[in-house]
Amino acid sequence: MELYHNRRPERALTDFREILQIIDRGRYMTLALCKDNKPYLVTVSYVFDSENYCFYFHCANQGRKIDYIKANPVVYGQILEDDEYIDGKCLHAFKTVQFTGRAEIITDEECKRKALNMLIEKHERDVERSKIRFMKQGKIEKTIVIKILVYDFSGKSVKRDK
Repeated sequence: MELYHNRRPERALTDFREILQIIDRGRYMTLALCKDNKPYLVTVSYVFDSENYCFYFHCANQGRKIDYIKANPVVYGQILEDDEYIDGKCLHAFKTVQFTGRAEIITDEECKRKALNMLIEKHERDVERSKIRFMKQGKIEKTIVIKILVYDFSGKSVKRDK
């Protein structure tokens, strides 16, 4: 894979702890997928598993995301932390994390259960009620969980002047 340098090195995020904090604070990531030389961009809610260096998200058991991932499991993703437009400077303050990875549909029920628990714990307000509702036998089998094993991370930041 060809690596590019950051044209503005002062904006590069080089502290991996900061990259992990942005990932942890984020709720959505945008994924670039490709099939038959046709791109597809999709935004999903996610959770990051730092022990296994991967993201998880869930989706319907059929549709464009699944078709694209089955055709080409290589994905490129981005998580954006918006810090708003800086008026008068023609500039936007933000932090982004980009990553390359390989997507796979999880078939192992234990792994799927773990990922769904992590997603619920990150996104739901009433965690216990949501686990009772969504972790029922029969529901888990119908839910598709995608794992993205991350190959590399990079990041960029434009900060507001203090």
